[in-house]
Amino acid sequence: MGVLREVVAPFVVPGPSGVAIRSSLKGLTGQDEAVLRLVGELLGSLASGDLKARCAAGLAHDGEQWAQRKRALTGKSSSRWAGSLTKATHDQWALARRGQLAHLHSLRAGVDTITHRLAQPIGTKGSKGAPGGYRSRREWFAKSRRLHVLEDRLEHEQADWEAGRVRVVRGGKKLARTRHHLEAAQLTETQWRLRWQVQRWFLQADGESGKRYGNETIRISPEGEVSIRLPAPLAYLANAPYGRYVLACRVRFRHRGEQWADRVAADRAVAYRLHYDTGRGRWYVTASWQIPPVQVVPLEAARAGGLAGVDLNADHLAVWRLDTHGNPVGEPRRFAYTLTGTAQHRDAQVRHALIRLLHWAACHGLALAIEDLDFAAEKTREKHGRRKRFRKLVSGLPVARLRARLVSMAAELGVTVVAVDPAYTSRWGAQHWQKPLTSKNRKATRHDAAAVAIGRRALGHPIRRRTAPPPHDRSDRAGHRTVQARPGSPGREGPRPRIPGPRTRSVPPGRGAKAGDQRAHNRSGHTAEHEPWHQGSLPLSF
Repeated sequence: MGVLREVVAPFVVPGPSGVAIRSSLKGLTGQDEAVLRLVGELLGSLASGDLKARCAAGLAHDGEQWAQRKRALTGKSSSRWAGSLTKATHDQWALARRGQLAHLHSLRAGVDTITHRLAQPIGTKGSKGAPGGYRSRREWFAKSRRLHVLEDRLEHEQADWEAGRVRVVRGGKKLARTRHHLEAAQLTETQWRLRWQVQRWFLQADGESGKRYGNETIRISPEGEVSIRLPAPLAYLANAPYGRYVLACRVRFRHRGEQWADRVAADRAVAYRLHYDTGRGRWYVTASWQIPPVQVVPLEAARAGGLAGVDLNADHLAVWRLDTHGNPVGEPRRFAYTLTGTAQHRDAQVRHALIRLLHWAACHGLALAIEDLDFAAEKTREKHGRRKRFRKLVSGLPVARLRARLVSMAAELGVTVVAVDPAYTSRWGAQHWQKPLTSKNRKATRHDAAAVAIGRRALGHPIRRRTAPPPHDRSDRAGHRTVQARPGSPGREGPRPRIPGPRTRSVPPGRGAKAGDQRAHNRSGHTAEHEPWHQGSLPLSF
Protein backbone atom coordinates (compact mmCIF):
# COMPACT_ATOMS: atom_id res chain seq x y z
CA MET A 1 0.00 0.00 0.00
CA GLY A 2 1.34 3.42 -1.00
CA VAL A 3 1.89 6.28 1.36
CA LEU A 4 -1.20 8.47 1.70
CA ARG A 5 -0.65 12.13 0.99
CA GLU A 6 -1.34 14.75 3.61
CA VAL A 7 -4.88 16.14 3.55
CA VAL A 8 -5.19 19.93 3.50
CA ALA A 9 -7.44 21.46 6.15
CA PRO A 10 -10.85 22.78 4.98
CA PHE A 11 -11.36 26.52 4.58
CA VAL A 12 -14.16 28.97 3.84
CA VAL A 13 -14.10 30.14 0.22
CA PRO A 14 -13.90 33.95 -0.09
CA GLY A 15 -16.56 35.75 -2.08
CA PRO A 16 -16.20 37.22 -5.59
CA SER A 17 -14.18 40.37 -6.20
CA GLY A 18 -16.13 41.72 -9.17
CA VAL A 19 -19.51 41.86 -10.88
CA ALA A 20 -20.46 41.76 -14.58
CA ILE A 21 -23.92 42.35 -16.03
CA ARG A 22 -25.13 42.42 -19.62
CA SER A 23 -27.92 44.02 -21.62
CA SER A 24 -28.81 44.26 -25.30
CA LEU A 25 -28.69 47.44 -27.38
CA LYS A 26 -32.16 47.53 -28.92
CA GLY A 27 -33.28 50.16 -31.39
CA LEU A 28 -29.93 50.90 -33.05
CA THR A 29 -30.10 52.71 -36.36
CA GLY A 30 -28.04 51.85 -39.39
CA GLN A 31 -25.81 54.84 -38.70
CA ASP A 32 -25.23 53.65 -35.13
CA GLU A 33 -24.15 50.20 -36.26
CA ALA A 34 -21.88 51.66 -38.94
CA VAL A 35 -20.15 53.89 -36.38
CA LEU A 36 -19.68 51.00 -33.95
CA ARG A 37 -18.15 48.89 -36.71
CA LEU A 38 -15.73 51.63 -37.72
CA VAL A 39 -14.65 52.27 -34.15
CA GLY A 40 -14.22 48.55 -33.46
CA GLU A 41 -12.15 47.99 -36.61
CA LEU A 42 -9.89 50.99 -35.96
CA LEU A 43 -9.23 50.14 -32.33
CA GLY A 44 -8.86 46.45 -33.21
CA SER A 45 -6.07 47.23 -35.67
CA LEU A 46 -4.35 49.38 -33.01
CA ALA A 47 -4.69 46.55 -30.49
CA SER A 48 -3.09 44.09 -32.95
CA GLY A 49 -0.12 46.37 -33.50
CA ASP A 50 0.30 47.00 -29.78
CA LEU A 51 0.18 43.26 -29.05
CA LYS A 52 2.86 42.67 -31.67
CA ALA A 53 5.08 45.27 -30.04
CA ARG A 54 4.51 43.76 -26.59
CA CYS A 55 5.34 40.24 -27.77
CA ALA A 56 8.48 41.49 -29.48
CA ALA A 57 9.69 43.08 -26.23
CA GLY A 58 9.43 39.78 -24.36
CA LEU A 59 10.99 39.67 -20.92
CA ALA A 60 12.83 42.95 -21.51
CA HIS A 61 9.59 44.92 -21.33
CA ASP A 62 9.45 47.54 -18.58
CA GLY A 63 7.44 50.57 -17.51
CA GLU A 64 9.26 52.89 -19.89
CA GLN A 65 8.32 50.78 -22.91
CA TRP A 66 4.75 50.65 -21.69
CA ALA A 67 4.68 54.46 -21.55
CA GLN A 68 6.14 54.69 -25.06
CA ARG A 69 3.47 52.37 -26.44
CA LYS A 70 0.76 54.39 -24.77
CA ARG A 71 2.11 57.68 -26.17
CA ALA A 72 2.21 56.17 -29.66
CA LEU A 73 -1.43 55.07 -29.38
CA THR A 74 -2.64 58.34 -27.90
CA GLY A 75 -2.08 60.25 -31.14
CA LYS A 76 -4.07 57.63 -33.09
CA SER A 77 -7.01 57.46 -30.68
CA SER A 78 -7.06 59.24 -27.30
CA SER A 79 -5.25 58.96 -23.97
CA ARG A 80 -8.02 56.91 -22.38
CA TRP A 81 -8.43 54.60 -25.37
CA ALA A 82 -4.64 54.13 -25.31
CA GLY A 83 -4.77 53.20 -21.62
CA SER A 84 -7.45 50.58 -22.25
CA LEU A 85 -5.56 49.16 -25.24
CA THR A 86 -2.23 48.80 -23.44
CA LYS A 87 -3.86 47.28 -20.35
CA ALA A 88 -5.75 44.72 -22.45
CA THR A 89 -2.53 43.87 -24.29
CA HIS A 90 -0.66 43.36 -21.05
CA ASP A 91 -3.40 41.07 -19.70
CA GLN A 92 -3.47 39.05 -22.92
CA TRP A 93 0.31 38.57 -22.90
CA ALA A 94 0.25 37.52 -19.24
CA LEU A 95 -2.54 35.01 -19.95
CA ALA A 96 -0.55 33.52 -22.83
CA ARG A 97 2.47 33.28 -20.54
CA ARG A 98 0.50 31.33 -17.93
CA GLY A 99 -0.88 29.03 -20.61
CA GLN A 100 2.65 28.42 -21.86
CA LEU A 101 3.78 27.40 -18.39
CA ALA A 102 0.83 25.01 -18.03
CA HIS A 103 1.70 23.46 -21.39
CA LEU A 104 5.28 22.99 -20.23
CA HIS A 105 4.11 21.14 -17.13
CA SER A 106 1.86 18.93 -19.24
CA LEU A 107 4.70 18.03 -21.62
CA ARG A 108 7.05 17.22 -18.75
CA ALA A 109 4.44 14.98 -17.14
CA GLY A 110 3.93 13.13 -20.43
CA VAL A 111 7.67 12.66 -20.98
CA ASP A 112 8.18 11.38 -17.41
CA THR A 113 5.28 8.94 -17.68
CA ILE A 114 6.39 7.46 -21.01
CA THR A 115 10.01 7.23 -19.87
CA HIS A 116 8.97 5.32 -16.76
CA ARG A 117 6.71 2.90 -18.63
CA LEU A 118 9.28 2.24 -21.33
CA ALA A 119 11.78 1.25 -18.64
CA GLN A 120 9.40 -1.41 -17.29
CA PRO A 121 9.21 -4.92 -18.79
CA ILE A 122 6.37 -5.44 -21.24
CA GLY A 123 3.22 -6.62 -19.51
CA THR A 124 4.28 -5.51 -16.03
CA LYS A 125 1.28 -4.46 -13.96
CA GLY A 126 1.37 -1.08 -12.30
CA SER A 127 0.65 -0.14 -8.73
CA LYS A 128 -1.50 2.59 -7.29
CA GLY A 129 1.37 5.06 -7.23
CA ALA A 130 3.17 4.21 -10.47
CA PRO A 131 2.06 2.81 -13.85
CA GLY A 132 3.39 -0.45 -15.19
CA GLY A 133 4.84 -1.39 -18.54
CA TYR A 134 3.06 -1.37 -21.87
CA ARG A 135 0.93 -4.33 -22.84
CA SER A 136 2.57 -5.26 -26.14
CA ARG A 137 5.72 -4.75 -28.12
CA ARG A 138 3.78 -2.80 -30.71
CA GLU A 139 2.47 -0.34 -28.16
CA TRP A 140 5.98 -0.02 -26.68
CA PHE A 141 7.38 0.92 -30.08
CA ALA A 142 4.60 3.47 -30.78
CA LYS A 143 5.15 5.12 -27.40
CA SER A 144 8.90 5.27 -27.95
CA ARG A 145 8.25 7.27 -31.11
CA ARG A 146 5.82 9.53 -29.30
CA LEU A 147 8.45 10.13 -26.62
CA HIS A 148 10.75 11.67 -29.23
CA VAL A 149 7.92 13.91 -30.43
CA LEU A 150 7.13 15.13 -26.91
CA GLU A 151 10.79 15.71 -26.11
CA ASP A 152 11.14 17.82 -29.26
CA ARG A 153 8.07 19.86 -28.33
CA LEU A 154 9.32 20.26 -24.79
CA GLU A 155 12.69 21.52 -26.03
CA HIS A 156 11.05 24.18 -28.23
CA GLU A 157 8.60 25.26 -25.51
CA GLN A 158 11.39 25.49 -22.96
CA ALA A 159 13.40 27.68 -25.33
CA ASP A 160 10.38 29.95 -25.88
CA TRP A 161 9.78 30.18 -22.15
CA GLU A 162 13.35 31.17 -21.38
CA ALA A 163 13.37 33.73 -24.19
CA GLY A 164 9.98 35.16 -23.23
CA ARG A 165 8.33 34.35 -26.58
CA VAL A 166 4.59 33.75 -26.59
CA ARG A 167 2.26 32.99 -29.50
CA VAL A 168 -1.07 34.78 -29.34
CA VAL A 169 -3.85 34.81 -31.93
CA ARG A 170 -6.21 37.77 -31.70
CA GLY A 171 -9.61 36.28 -32.38
CA GLY A 172 -8.70 32.86 -30.98
CA LYS A 173 -6.64 29.94 -32.28
CA LYS A 174 -9.72 27.72 -32.41
CA LEU A 175 -11.57 30.12 -34.71
CA ALA A 176 -8.47 30.50 -36.88
CA ARG A 177 -8.27 26.74 -37.38
CA THR A 178 -11.98 26.57 -38.16
CA ARG A 179 -11.21 28.42 -41.41
CA HIS A 180 -9.79 25.16 -42.79
CA HIS A 181 -12.75 23.05 -41.64
CA LEU A 182 -15.79 25.11 -42.65
CA GLU A 183 -17.92 22.10 -43.60
CA ALA A 184 -17.40 20.41 -40.22
CA ALA A 185 -18.25 23.70 -38.47
CA GLN A 186 -21.29 24.20 -40.76
CA LEU A 187 -20.14 27.70 -41.71
CA THR A 188 -19.75 29.49 -45.00
CA GLU A 189 -16.66 31.55 -45.73
CA THR A 190 -18.69 34.75 -45.39
CA GLN A 191 -20.05 33.71 -42.00
CA TRP A 192 -16.60 32.73 -40.78
CA ARG A 193 -15.10 36.00 -42.05
CA LEU A 194 -17.70 38.04 -40.19
CA ARG A 195 -17.12 36.09 -36.99
CA TRP A 196 -13.35 36.48 -37.36
CA GLN A 197 -13.59 40.24 -37.85
CA VAL A 198 -15.95 40.68 -34.91
CA GLN A 199 -13.65 38.75 -32.57
CA ARG A 200 -10.78 41.07 -33.52
CA TRP A 201 -12.67 44.30 -32.84
CA PHE A 202 -11.88 46.31 -29.72
CA LEU A 203 -14.68 48.23 -27.99
CA GLN A 204 -14.00 48.25 -24.26
CA ALA A 205 -13.07 51.01 -21.82
CA ASP A 206 -11.94 50.90 -18.21
CA GLY A 207 -13.88 52.82 -15.57
CA GLU A 208 -12.58 55.86 -13.72
CA SER A 209 -13.92 57.02 -10.38
CA GLY A 210 -14.64 60.73 -10.10
CA LYS A 211 -15.53 61.11 -13.77
CA ARG A 212 -19.07 61.64 -14.94
CA TYR A 213 -21.05 58.39 -14.61
CA GLY A 214 -17.85 56.50 -13.80
CA ASN A 215 -16.47 56.30 -17.35
CA GLU A 216 -15.22 59.04 -19.64
CA THR A 217 -14.82 56.92 -22.80
CA ILE A 218 -18.01 54.81 -22.93
CA ARG A 219 -20.62 56.59 -20.86
CA ILE A 220 -24.09 55.36 -19.91
CA SER A 221 -26.34 57.74 -18.02
CA PRO A 222 -28.82 56.62 -15.34
CA GLU A 223 -31.56 57.07 -17.96
CA GLY A 224 -29.80 54.59 -20.25
CA GLU A 225 -28.30 56.98 -22.80
CA VAL A 226 -25.12 55.53 -24.37
CA SER A 227 -22.39 57.79 -25.73
CA ILE A 228 -18.90 57.01 -27.00
CA ARG A 229 -15.84 59.21 -27.17
CA LEU A 230 -14.71 58.73 -30.76
CA PRO A 231 -11.01 58.21 -31.59
CA ALA A 232 -9.26 61.13 -33.24
CA PRO A 233 -9.41 59.73 -36.85
CA LEU A 234 -13.21 59.26 -36.53
CA ALA A 235 -14.03 62.53 -34.80
CA TYR A 236 -15.92 63.75 -37.90
CA LEU A 237 -18.68 61.22 -37.11
CA ALA A 238 -19.57 62.90 -33.80
CA ASN A 239 -23.18 63.97 -33.27
CA ALA A 240 -22.63 65.51 -29.83
CA PRO A 241 -20.17 68.03 -28.35
CA TYR A 242 -16.57 67.14 -27.44
CA GLY A 243 -16.21 64.48 -30.14
CA ARG A 244 -18.84 62.13 -28.74
CA TYR A 245 -21.36 59.97 -30.54
CA VAL A 246 -24.71 59.27 -28.85
CA LEU A 247 -26.54 56.08 -29.79
CA ALA A 248 -30.25 56.20 -30.51
CA CYS A 249 -31.10 53.32 -28.16
CA ARG A 250 -31.58 53.21 -24.41
CA VAL A 251 -30.04 50.59 -22.13
CA ARG A 252 -31.70 48.97 -19.16
CA PHE A 253 -29.92 46.49 -16.90
CA ARG A 254 -32.45 44.13 -15.36
CA HIS A 255 -29.97 42.13 -13.30
CA ARG A 256 -28.31 44.20 -10.55
CA GLY A 257 -29.77 47.29 -12.14
CA GLU A 258 -30.14 49.09 -8.82
CA GLN A 259 -26.50 48.47 -7.90
CA TRP A 260 -25.38 49.77 -11.27
CA ALA A 261 -27.58 52.87 -10.97
CA ASP A 262 -26.16 53.66 -7.53
CA ARG A 263 -22.59 53.48 -8.83
CA VAL A 264 -23.36 55.60 -11.87
CA ALA A 265 -25.16 58.24 -9.79
CA ALA A 266 -22.16 58.41 -7.42
CA ASP A 267 -19.65 58.65 -10.34
CA ARG A 268 -17.92 55.43 -9.30
CA ALA A 269 -15.84 53.44 -11.79
CA VAL A 270 -17.74 51.14 -14.18
CA ALA A 271 -16.05 49.41 -17.12
CA TYR A 272 -18.01 48.77 -20.32
CA ARG A 273 -17.56 46.45 -23.28
CA LEU A 274 -19.60 46.58 -26.50
CA HIS A 275 -19.72 43.38 -28.54
CA TYR A 276 -21.68 41.97 -31.47
CA ASP A 277 -23.29 38.51 -31.48
CA THR A 278 -23.01 37.14 -35.04
CA GLY A 279 -25.45 34.31 -34.37
CA ARG A 280 -28.26 36.57 -33.19
CA GLY A 281 -27.27 39.66 -35.16
CA ARG A 282 -27.54 41.84 -32.06
CA TRP A 283 -25.30 44.24 -30.14
CA TYR A 284 -24.73 43.89 -26.39
CA VAL A 285 -23.10 45.93 -23.66
CA THR A 286 -21.43 44.41 -20.59
CA ALA A 287 -20.90 46.52 -17.47
CA SER A 288 -18.44 45.39 -14.80
CA TRP A 289 -17.04 46.80 -11.59
CA GLN A 290 -15.11 45.71 -8.52
CA ILE A 291 -16.83 45.08 -5.22
CA PRO A 292 -15.29 45.23 -1.75
CA PRO A 293 -14.31 41.85 -0.30
CA VAL A 294 -17.09 40.21 1.67
CA GLN A 295 -16.36 39.38 5.30
CA VAL A 296 -15.64 35.66 5.41
CA VAL A 297 -17.66 33.69 7.95
CA PRO A 298 -15.43 31.80 10.43
CA LEU A 299 -15.20 28.09 9.82
CA GLU A 300 -16.66 27.25 13.25
CA ALA A 301 -19.69 29.42 12.51
CA ALA A 302 -20.22 27.65 9.18
CA ARG A 303 -20.16 24.29 10.98
CA ALA A 304 -22.49 25.37 13.79
CA GLY A 305 -25.77 24.30 12.20
CA GLY A 306 -24.47 21.40 10.16
CA LEU A 307 -23.89 21.56 6.45
CA ALA A 308 -24.49 19.73 3.18
CA GLY A 309 -21.78 17.83 1.31
CA VAL A 310 -21.81 18.29 -2.48
CA ASP A 311 -20.20 15.82 -4.87
CA LEU A 312 -19.66 17.05 -8.43
CA ASN A 313 -20.37 14.51 -11.19
CA ALA A 314 -20.68 14.48 -14.95
CA ASP A 315 -24.48 14.79 -14.98
CA HIS A 316 -25.61 15.77 -11.48
CA LEU A 317 -24.72 17.17 -8.08
CA ALA A 318 -25.07 14.60 -5.29
CA VAL A 319 -25.97 16.31 -2.00
CA TRP A 320 -26.54 14.98 1.50
CA ARG A 321 -27.25 16.97 4.65
CA LEU A 322 -25.19 16.27 7.79
CA ASP A 323 -25.69 17.38 11.37
CA THR A 324 -22.94 18.84 13.52
CA HIS A 325 -21.78 15.35 14.57
CA GLY A 326 -21.30 14.21 10.97
CA ASN A 327 -24.38 11.98 10.78
CA PRO A 328 -26.40 11.97 7.52
CA VAL A 329 -29.85 13.52 7.99
CA GLY A 330 -32.86 12.85 5.80
CA GLU A 331 -32.61 11.59 2.24
CA PRO A 332 -29.95 12.34 -0.37
CA ARG A 333 -30.68 15.03 -2.93
CA ARG A 334 -29.73 15.10 -6.58
CA PHE A 335 -29.61 18.18 -8.84
CA ALA A 336 -29.26 17.05 -12.44
CA TYR A 337 -27.91 18.89 -15.48
CA THR A 338 -27.01 17.97 -19.06
CA LEU A 339 -23.65 18.95 -20.52
CA THR A 340 -24.61 18.70 -24.19
CA GLY A 341 -25.27 21.19 -26.93
CA THR A 342 -23.79 24.65 -27.26
CA ALA A 343 -21.66 26.38 -24.65
CA GLN A 344 -24.55 28.69 -23.77
CA HIS A 345 -26.85 25.72 -23.19
CA ARG A 346 -24.30 23.96 -20.98
CA ASP A 347 -23.75 27.12 -18.99
CA ALA A 348 -27.50 27.55 -18.52
CA GLN A 349 -27.80 23.97 -17.29
CA VAL A 350 -25.06 24.53 -14.70
CA ARG A 351 -26.65 27.78 -13.50
CA HIS A 352 -30.07 26.14 -13.20
CA ALA A 353 -28.71 23.28 -11.10
CA LEU A 354 -26.76 25.66 -8.86
CA ILE A 355 -29.68 27.98 -8.20
CA ARG A 356 -31.85 25.02 -7.14
CA LEU A 357 -29.08 23.81 -4.85
CA LEU A 358 -28.55 27.25 -3.32
CA HIS A 359 -32.26 27.88 -2.76
CA TRP A 360 -32.53 24.53 -0.98
CA ALA A 361 -29.47 25.31 1.19
CA ALA A 362 -30.70 28.82 2.01
CA CYS A 363 -34.15 27.47 2.93
CA HIS A 364 -32.59 25.13 5.52
CA GLY A 365 -29.87 27.56 6.63
CA LEU A 366 -27.02 25.25 5.62
CA ALA A 367 -23.49 25.84 4.45
CA LEU A 368 -22.21 23.89 1.45
CA ALA A 369 -19.07 21.75 1.42
CA ILE A 370 -17.43 21.20 -1.98
CA GLU A 371 -14.20 19.66 -3.18
CA ASP A 372 -11.36 21.98 -4.13
CA LEU A 373 -10.95 20.25 -7.48
CA ASP A 374 -8.36 20.95 -10.15
CA PHE A 375 -8.27 18.49 -13.04
CA ALA A 376 -5.47 20.26 -14.92
CA ALA A 377 -3.08 17.35 -14.32
CA GLU A 378 -5.73 14.63 -14.67
CA LYS A 379 -6.54 15.08 -18.38
CA THR A 380 -3.19 13.98 -19.79
CA ARG A 381 -3.28 11.35 -22.49
CA GLU A 382 -0.26 9.53 -21.09
CA LYS A 383 -1.54 9.21 -17.53
CA HIS A 384 -4.76 7.37 -18.33
CA GLY A 385 -3.68 5.73 -21.58
CA ARG A 386 -6.50 3.77 -23.19
CA ARG A 387 -9.14 5.03 -20.77
CA LYS A 388 -10.60 7.41 -23.32
CA ARG A 389 -14.04 7.45 -21.76
CA PHE A 390 -12.58 8.45 -18.39
CA ARG A 391 -10.45 11.18 -19.97
CA LYS A 392 -13.48 12.51 -21.80
CA LEU A 393 -15.50 12.39 -18.59
CA VAL A 394 -12.89 14.32 -16.62
CA SER A 395 -12.42 16.87 -19.41
CA GLY A 396 -16.16 17.43 -19.62
CA LEU A 397 -16.63 18.29 -15.95
CA PRO A 398 -17.29 22.04 -15.60
CA VAL A 399 -15.01 22.37 -12.58
CA ALA A 400 -13.76 25.93 -12.97
CA ARG A 401 -17.04 27.35 -14.27
CA LEU A 402 -19.15 25.62 -11.63
CA ARG A 403 -16.83 26.73 -8.82
CA ALA A 404 -16.80 30.35 -9.97
CA ARG A 405 -20.56 30.49 -10.44
CA LEU A 406 -21.26 28.73 -7.16
CA VAL A 407 -19.14 31.19 -5.16
CA SER A 408 -20.68 34.21 -6.90
CA MET A 409 -24.28 33.04 -6.57
CA ALA A 410 -23.82 31.83 -2.99
CA ALA A 411 -22.53 35.25 -1.94
CA GLU A 412 -25.77 36.85 -3.14
CA LEU A 413 -27.94 34.41 -1.18
CA GLY A 414 -25.77 34.49 1.94
CA VAL A 415 -24.77 30.81 1.71
CA THR A 416 -21.32 29.93 3.02
CA VAL A 417 -19.13 27.64 0.88
CA VAL A 418 -16.47 25.46 2.53
CA ALA A 419 -13.76 23.89 0.33
CA VAL A 420 -12.16 20.59 1.34
CA ASP A 421 -9.29 18.51 0.02
CA PRO A 422 -10.67 15.99 -2.54
CA ALA A 423 -8.17 13.27 -1.59
CA TYR A 424 -9.79 9.83 -1.18
CA THR A 425 -13.34 11.16 -0.66
CA SER A 426 -14.93 8.88 -3.25
CA ARG A 427 -12.94 5.80 -2.22
CA TRP A 428 -13.35 6.17 1.52
CA GLY A 429 -16.95 7.30 1.20
CA ALA A 430 -17.85 4.12 -0.67
CA GLN A 431 -15.85 2.01 1.75
CA HIS A 432 -17.34 3.34 4.97
CA TRP A 433 -20.75 4.80 4.07
CA GLN A 434 -22.31 3.28 0.96
CA LYS A 435 -23.37 0.00 2.53
CA PRO A 436 -24.61 1.41 5.89
CA LEU A 437 -26.71 4.01 4.04
CA THR A 438 -28.35 1.40 1.80
CA SER A 439 -31.70 0.00 2.90
CA LYS A 440 -34.72 -1.71 1.37
CA ASN A 441 -36.24 1.61 0.35
CA ARG A 442 -33.05 3.44 -0.54
CA LYS A 443 -30.03 2.45 -2.60
CA ALA A 444 -27.15 4.79 -1.86
CA THR A 445 -24.69 5.34 -4.69
CA ARG A 446 -20.97 6.00 -4.55
CA HIS A 447 -21.73 9.65 -5.24
CA ASP A 448 -24.08 9.87 -2.26
CA ALA A 449 -21.44 8.27 -0.04
CA ALA A 450 -18.84 10.71 -1.41
CA ALA A 451 -21.10 13.64 -0.49
CA VAL A 452 -21.22 12.33 3.09
CA ALA A 453 -17.42 11.99 3.14
CA ILE A 454 -17.02 15.57 1.86
CA GLY A 455 -19.39 16.89 4.50
CA ARG A 456 -17.64 15.03 7.32
CA ARG A 457 -14.26 16.35 6.24
CA ALA A 458 -15.65 19.90 6.18
CA LEU A 459 -17.02 19.40 9.72
CA GLY A 460 -13.60 18.28 10.94
CA HIS A 461 -14.60 14.63 11.47
CA PRO A 462 -12.71 11.68 10.01
CA ILE A 463 -14.43 9.98 7.09
CA ARG A 464 -14.21 6.58 8.80
CA ARG A 465 -17.58 5.52 10.16
CA ARG A 466 -17.53 4.50 13.80
CA THR A 467 -19.26 1.16 14.34
CA ALA A 468 -22.23 0.72 16.65
CA PRO A 469 -21.71 -0.68 20.18
CA PRO A 470 -21.84 -4.47 20.52
CA PRO A 471 -25.09 -6.04 21.74
CA HIS A 472 -25.69 -6.74 25.43
CA ASP A 473 -23.93 -9.65 27.10
CA ARG A 474 -21.38 -9.98 24.32
CA SER A 475 -18.73 -7.57 25.50
CA ASP A 476 -19.30 -5.30 28.43
CA ARG A 477 -23.01 -4.49 28.00
CA ALA A 478 -23.81 -0.86 27.15
CA GLY A 479 -20.54 0.58 28.35
CA HIS A 480 -18.99 0.94 24.92
CA ARG A 481 -17.88 4.39 23.82
CA THR A 482 -20.35 6.53 21.87
CA VAL A 483 -20.96 5.88 18.21
CA GLN A 484 -20.21 9.43 17.02
CA ALA A 485 -17.95 11.02 19.60
CA ARG A 486 -16.69 14.49 18.75
CA PRO A 487 -12.97 14.81 17.96
CA GLY A 488 -12.43 16.75 21.19
CA SER A 489 -14.26 14.32 23.44
CA PRO A 490 -11.87 13.08 26.16
CA GLY A 491 -11.18 9.39 26.14
CA ARG A 492 -12.96 8.62 22.90
CA GLU A 493 -10.06 6.39 21.84
CA GLY A 494 -9.15 5.21 25.33
CA PRO A 495 -9.91 1.96 27.17
CA ARG A 496 -13.47 1.02 28.01
CA PRO A 497 -14.62 2.00 31.46
CA ARG A 498 -14.83 -0.55 34.26
CA ILE A 499 -18.41 -1.58 34.92
CA PRO A 500 -19.04 -3.30 38.25
CA GLY A 501 -21.48 -6.17 38.47
CA PRO A 502 -21.76 -9.89 37.83
CA ARG A 503 -20.19 -11.29 34.72
CA THR A 504 -20.36 -14.59 32.91
CA ARG A 505 -16.58 -14.69 32.88
CA SER A 506 -14.55 -15.84 35.82
CA VAL A 507 -12.46 -12.67 35.89
CA PRO A 508 -14.01 -9.75 37.75
CA PRO A 509 -14.74 -6.63 35.71
CA GLY A 510 -11.68 -4.49 35.05
CA ARG A 511 -9.28 -7.08 36.44
CA GLY A 512 -8.38 -8.98 33.28
CA ALA A 513 -4.89 -9.07 31.88
CA LYS A 514 -5.99 -7.05 28.85
CA ALA A 515 -8.77 -4.97 30.35
CA GLY A 516 -7.19 -1.73 29.19
CA ASP A 517 -5.97 -2.97 25.82
CA GLN A 518 -8.44 -2.05 23.09
CA ARG A 519 -6.58 -4.15 20.56
CA ALA A 520 -7.48 -7.32 22.38
CA HIS A 521 -11.24 -6.63 22.11
CA ASN A 522 -12.14 -5.54 18.59
CA ARG A 523 -8.99 -4.51 16.77
CA SER A 524 -8.10 -6.58 13.72
CA GLY A 525 -4.58 -7.84 13.35
CA HIS A 526 -3.86 -8.30 17.07
CA THR A 527 -1.82 -11.25 18.09
CA ALA A 528 -4.52 -12.48 20.47
CA GLU A 529 -6.75 -13.24 17.50
CA HIS A 530 -4.20 -15.51 15.87
CA GLU A 531 -2.96 -17.58 18.81
CA PRO A 532 -3.56 -21.33 18.32
CA TRP A 533 -6.08 -22.97 20.60
CA HIS A 534 -5.21 -26.36 22.08
CA GLN A 535 -7.79 -28.62 23.69
CA GLY A 536 -6.70 -30.41 26.81
CA SER A 537 -6.18 -34.16 26.60
CA LEU A 538 -9.20 -36.25 27.58
CA PRO A 539 -8.92 -39.43 29.58
CA LEU A 540 -9.43 -42.62 27.66
CA SER A 541 -11.81 -43.95 30.24
CA PHE A 542 -13.84 -42.63 33.13
